[in-house]
Amino acid sequence: MLIVSGELQLAPGRRDAFVAAAVPVMEAARRAPGCLEFVLAADPATADRVVILERWASTEELLAFRGDGPSDGSMSDVVSGDVHRYEIATIGPA
Repeated sequence: MLIVSGELQLAPGRRDAFVAAAVPVMEAARRAPGCLEFVLAADPATADRVVILERWASTEELLAFRGDGPSDGSMSDVVSGDVHRYEIATIGPA
């Protein structure tokens, strides 16, 4: 299993439009083989910050969904980001 997690800092005032535009991507990801979770969400405590959480069954399924990556237009409002992929060896109760 893989977890992709992190944050994006958006241009001032662009966060809500970015999240709204990402809804079709979230819906498509959730239908993709191997996607267990896919959320981009506005951080209610920090203006212009978006939190990313994805869970995938395998690297291959993640990469198949991603293809060539996001279009330049969807990323034009991103000022910075810190997103990482984590490979999970074991899972247990929280």
